[in-house]
Amino acid sequence: MHREDLGDLAAFMAVAEERSFTRAAARLGSSQSAVSHTIRRLEARLGVRLLTRTTRSVAPTEAGDRLLAVLRPALDNIGSELASLGELRDKPAGTIRITTSEHAARTILWPVLERLLPAYPDVHVELSVDAGFADIVADRFDAGVRLGEALAKDMIAVPIGPDLRMAVIGSPSYFERRGIPRSPQDLARHDCINLRMPSSGALYAWELEKDGREVRVRVDGQLAFNNVGMIVRAAEAGFGLAFVMEDQVAAQLEAGRLVRALEDWCAPFAGYHLYYPSRRQPSAAFSLIVDALRYRG
Repeated sequence: MHREDLGDLAAFMAVAEERSFTRAAARLGSSQSAVSHTIRRLEARLGVRLLTRTTRSVAPTEAGDRLLAVLRPALDNIGSELASLGELRDKPAGTIRITTSEHAARTILWPVLERLLPAYPDVHVELSVDAGFADIVADRFDAGVRLGEALAKDMIAVPIGPDLRMAVIGSPSYFERRGIPRSPQDLARHDCINLRMPSSGALYAWELEKDGREVRVRVDGQLAFNNVGMIVRAAEAGFGLAFVMEDQVAAQLEAGRLVRALEDWCAPFAGYHLYYPSRRQPSAAFSLIVDALRYRG
């Protein structure tokens, strides 16, 4: 590989990702004509067309897609290593991007960051709150936060919170009208408030477990939401039963505005983990965040 090849490959990746020579030039701090010339030179040297160009768009060819799949992890690793070398100083520095659910951000990440960041003014943290599953490599996140049972096997996973439990809950007025379910099968005779999963678009099947026996129940009712806060409000208003994280309704349970049912069917499960690619070279700032978040029981 010639020395200029690295620059040409970086220019190709910028154009392929931005789908625009203009935006790629701005990202690279170059001119559109210079970037266009670089791509033509690279295509001539390789003997294949890497990009399909029209008056309105730019897209990788099949050969371009293959090259892009190899370049992304390679150049990301180089960038991570350079960032790590640049942060070898007394105080950690740099930006850490994390994708997380709203619940984990509110209950785990923010309490830690609120205490930590004032002592490290050169460390910047970007939290992307998303109920779906982001591809942390493709979307250029440093790490993600998800429940332990949902993690890919090729990731390093660090526990950052305790085991969690779900709770079947309803208002006192609802239970007075409809009675209390004694088994998962009884849920078929109750109005239940559904959760629409943002990642798949499907309705969430309630996952219950007792003495090692697992049951998934498809519930039915008048309401469905893609937001847990609205589900809890509807349950408090007496519209039906809900299935939510135990800590999300702790205050309402203590005050008596909500009541639990099927508690013996709500077994603990693995809590939140911070996960990141095993090949990632951690920077000082990243190591600081990981250590601060690590759950130690």
